[in-house]
Amino acid sequence: MSGVLASVDQRTQLVGENRLELLLFYLHSRHLFALNVFKVKEVVKLPRLNIIPHAHPKISGVANIRGESIPVIDLRQAICMPATKSTEDSNLVITEYNRTVQGFLIGKVDQIVNMTWSDIMPPPSSIGKNHYLTALTKIQRDGQEQLVEIIDVEKVLAEIVEYEVQISDEVLDKSIVNEFAGRKILHADDSRTARKQVSDTLTQLGIEIIPASNGLEALNMLKAWADKGMDVEKELLMVITDAEMPAMDGYRLTHEIRNDNRLKNLHVVLNTSLSGSFNQAMVEKVGCNAFLSKFQPDLLVGEVQTRLKALLDSQK
Repeated sequence: MSGVLASVDQRTQLVGENRLELLLFYLHSRHLFALNVFKVKEVVKLPRLNIIPHAHPKISGVANIRGESIPVIDLRQAICMPATKSTEDSNLVITEYNRTVQGFLIGKVDQIVNMTWSDIMPPPSSIGKNHYLTALTKIQRDGQEQLVEIIDVEKVLAEIVEYEVQISDEVLDKSIVNEFAGRKILHADDSRTARKQVSDTLTQLGIEIIPASNGLEALNMLKAWADKGMDVEKELLMVITDAEMPAMDGYRLTHEIRNDNRLKNLHVVLNTSLSGSFNQAMVEKVGCNAFLSKFQPDLLVGEVQTRLKALLDSQK
């Protein structure tokens, strides 16, 4: 595994080019799983863990990595497989999601693969709602295709640390709170959990959330509405999009919106678990109107409220 993540910083240039790299690994089984490299800080051999009394049952303990205490999640157990039995193949993947750092206990690390988002497929709807996959892909190995299961980390984390969708009273501008009712927002995200977080927050205000599971689905919806003669820019308060999704990422979605005269003035907000400093540069590059890191209900409502105020002011 030596050197497998030696150039993670250089790999960030793939983001925004509709490309990604996946870290492939096993969970002490024959199935091949994956996480997006851009959310991985490093991979280390499993260190000694300190057990925390009364911690969540999916937390194996806390690892001390260069003076930082990092909670370690048993990824097998987190996706409802039997708990991991530590072996010499056990590794720790340290990741950053939604402004928090955590480690995932995994088995053997396989390799890193470079792919386009068009190679990434959403899970089939026939497998139900209780799975822990955000996407699937395939790789060639020994002349045969092998399925790779990409884990929905946001769902894993949400089941360990329950998310709050309560809106603080001080956030709401009482003078326009009644103006939210009936407004529509298109929300594109490949994580069912992330879509529910946004919907649970904004529907409290009477806003209708139109969901899309990836950027291509969202773009097709927008173009279909425009083809029917709908004034999409007046119909939608904004588009909220994740950065990384199968078929088409949020950066490409924004690019396509800005290059369609019928859609180019749509207000687009990038809402992602990726690092804020990098995404601020990407926001400016592709033309998003704002960037929000997941998941912060008050900031989300504040951004929607700011957009509504601007829209109301322009109509005076």
